[in-house]
Amino acid sequence: MSQLVFDCEEFCCYIHCLLSKMVVSVILALMLVSCTCGENPAIQVVLTEKGLQYGKHVGAGWIQEKLEVVTLPDISGKVYIGIGSVSYTLTGVRITKCDFPEPSVEFTESPAGFKTSTSGLSIAVTGGWRTRYGAIHDGGTFDMALFNVDVTSVVELGKDPDGHMSVTSVSCDAHIGGLDINFYGGASWIFEPFVEHFKGRIRAEIEDKICPTVEEYIVNTEQSLQAMNVSFDVNEDLTLDIPLTGLPVIENSSLNLGFKGEFYSIKTHQEPPFEAQPFVMPVKSGYMLSAGLSEFTVNSAFYGYYSAGLLQAIINDSMIPSTSPVHLNTSLMGPFIPQLPKMFPGLLMTLQVYATDVPQVSFHSGAVKMGSMAAVKAFAIQPNSTQTPLFKLLVDSEFSSKVWIAEERLRGSMTMENFTLSLDSTEVGTFNTDALASVAKMGVQLTLSKVNKQLTEGIMLPRLKHAQLVNPVLTLEEGFIAICSDAELLEDIDFN
Repeated sequence: MSQLVFDCEEFCCYIHCLLSKMVVSVILALMLVSCTCGENPAIQVVLTEKGLQYGKHVGAGWIQEKLEVVTLPDISGKVYIGIGSVSYTLTGVRITKCDFPEPSVEFTESPAGFKTSTSGLSIAVTGGWRTRYGAIHDGGTFDMALFNVDVTSVVELGKDPDGHMSVTSVSCDAHIGGLDINFYGGASWIFEPFVEHFKGRIRAEIEDKICPTVEEYIVNTEQSLQAMNVSFDVNEDLTLDIPLTGLPVIENSSLNLGFKGEFYSIKTHQEPPFEAQPFVMPVKSGYMLSAGLSEFTVNSAFYGYYSAGLLQAIINDSMIPSTSPVHLNTSLMGPFIPQLPKMFPGLLMTLQVYATDVPQVSFHSGAVKMGSMAAVKAFAIQPNSTQTPLFKLLVDSEFSSKVWIAEERLRGSMTMENFTLSLDSTEVGTFNTDALASVAKMGVQLTLSKVNKQLTEGIMLPRLKHAQLVNPVLTLEEGFIAICSDAELLEDIDFN
């Protein structure tokens, strides 16, 4: 009898692994729908109760699909029947029926995490059996059923010192209401005297191993989270840091994750001279999730470019459209700077344009504003290719824009609020800049018309790796921009 109990452990292992994977798969589905040291987060993501329940539903559906094609490995062992040992093999073990009620899931504030419960689960498996006792070979089929399986798991979400999300098993409880085994064909009657005796032992074996396996899957999930990058290069100039800035904040109906959301120059990696300001994400219960992006993230990108000296450009006459009323030639600049053609007749010019300060973006209710300060240095190109400095202009500009989402496209419009051009220094004598400012404004307005045409057509929203947004809505708030949306997990997602 003790030998039979020992050999049943392998079979029990396959069953409790299956039950454990059900619980953990639901947890993983919820984490994919959702996805924060004490600094203010520049990016926040909020998962609502609606999103939580959708994640549960998707996880349950995925499990149901996988159960239809699960085949367990062959199981072999020996059974002592009083007159010797009978070798046996259980083969082709597969699930024939599964009554898998959708689990319940809820946020927990203490500990901050999830509680997942599956109640009333029943599973029927079938397979073939073969026995060998000396020269006697026999075989047949068997059925086994597990009734009223209940599994409850509580996990806590947190963060490690590097800003990775962590997930820890807090508690787990598993109970199997009943178990039944029947053998058919051949001399299966040999097993019948032992079946009733071992039902309770087999059930206890499975119950004892469900929770350790649940915790093992959670540990594996934790290791996967630790391996995820919290900093990555977005292009050859900028890197984005997105570690969690604090512990997840969980209330009755929502989970809030806060991320650093700061761009750095790959070249300098300097901290900007400003900090992320706190902002409160509204919980929109009618949507599955919300994401908020503060103006700090955008401004840190500008600072990254500025600190690396990348906000500058050289403009020469070949870059100016032939239809332009202004060309970079000293003789053609007479209407704007009368003395220039006399001092340097017939020379081509270049302009060095560069930011004198970090451009600043600010989010307001209904509008995005951006201000920039730049300088323009003009040079005359001498016949020997040397450049002679002519003058330096200062440009102060402000723009306002609106953005929205329509037909899954990010759309917008932009207007110029201010454009001021002034003379900062000169090597050719003073001159009035009003005429140059008027021409420059015309050039800016022409550029804006082209930009607005593109903004009206819109830009397709990026697709997430495992999900797509459904009916997203964008709102501009004081200090941040928010997107509220439902989500749909893609069919090819795999929780393994």
